[in-house]
Amino acid sequence: MTRIPVLLAFVTTFGSAQWLETTMHLGDSFPAALCYNAVNNKVYSAGAEIGYVSIINGATNWLSAMAEVGSVPWDLCYNPNSNKVYCANSGSNDITVIGGASDQVITTLAAGDCPSALCHNSVNNRVYCANYNGGSVTVIDGASDQVVATVPAGDWPRALCYNPVNNKIYCANEGSVSVTVISGATNQVVATVVVGYSPYALCYNPQNNRVYCADFGSNTVTVIGGASNQVVNTVSVGYFPFDLCYNSRDNRIYCTSYCNEGEVAVIDCNSDAVIATVTAGDNPCALHYSPTNNKVYCANCESNNVTVIGGTSNEVLRTIDVGAYPVDMCYNPVQNRMYVANYEGASISVLRDSAAAIAEEPAVPCAATGHSTIVRGALVLKQLGQQRRASLFDVSGNAVAELHPGANDVGHLPPGAYLLRSGAEAVTKVILAR
Repeated sequence: MTRIPVLLAFVTTFGSAQWLETTMHLGDSFPAALCYNAVNNKVYSAGAEIGYVSIINGATNWLSAMAEVGSVPWDLCYNPNSNKVYCANSGSNDITVIGGASDQVITTLAAGDCPSALCHNSVNNRVYCANYNGGSVTVIDGASDQVVATVPAGDWPRALCYNPVNNKIYCANEGSVSVTVISGATNQVVATVVVGYSPYALCYNPQNNRVYCADFGSNTVTVIGGASNQVVNTVSVGYFPFDLCYNSRDNRIYCTSYCNEGEVAVIDCNSDAVIATVTAGDNPCALHYSPTNNKVYCANCESNNVTVIGGTSNEVLRTIDVGAYPVDMCYNPVQNRMYVANYEGASISVLRDSAAAIAEEPAVPCAATGHSTIVRGALVLKQLGQQRRASLFDVSGNAVAELHPGANDVGHLPPGAYLLRSGAEAVTKVILAR
């Protein structure tokens, strides 16, 4: 195996709150997707042109290993139940499974034609793969790594998301103007929901138990009830809605408009109305939320930069230049870093908040009553010092709850391991039990 040289370029100017900490150049990797493993604090980058997944140490930002996968790896998904990473290889029609601790390839599984999107079911420990040209979803058992079902979907399934409250998987079918709803328990299609033209992206809102679908060809976002499988609202947004993300603190959905001089529409989830339109760069194609900083990061692929938006203010805080054609992002809650995959730049930019860089010493960690990491029903936090809030993450690095001093109801979350984060670097492991 030929190792790709990594060049780290450090930026030492802290003129504003958000800054470019490091750029990692990955040779001819052309990173197309990123994901985060919070158990081992690693970032994974799928190199679409070389058939490798680069594995980065989240603490040091150094390339620690590379795993050889199939042809044209296009999406990544972390399975926290089994500590594995799944890579959808769109060119070889298969899925590579990588051990989270070992960095070794465990197995390769056959998928449908052009696997292009992945998601994980934490209740049943299953991984789902949308096969874009195959009109189907491949279902993998996360414990045995065996394909247990192939579920029919619509034409050109391109996006997936998971609803843990009702244990459902949603598949956006770009060519069928529909979203296929799959039972996580039975692997059966329970509904087909008609949405706008060319559905491109999906996002789940746990607070209102709704799924939001970006309709690229209709300039709308369709809102689907998590329990009812019915359309409950249709929201008009800007031209060519392309990607979505959720702000758990302010209960908002963000939607990019994929065009020159692009915009980000901010949707209030209580009213399902657009409350702000934020100017971004050219062709904004990816969004990611940082609950620690309550900021939304928008990657603008044609202007080679990232727009940082205040989660409460809806104002542009800063625009940060990154590598050429940024297409994906993932968040490391332990070091409070946002990783940006620059496809044409063959690099990964690491963004950080200067507040975290100024004070590297950990704050006093907030803890459950009795300092126990095992919680049932309510998570009780002691005082947070200068911090007014804390955030609870699943071990994939996704924010699942915003917390406050006192009792926090977490009974709606699936049992398992989580990370509780307050301040710049204070992290506590929490086990939710029934």
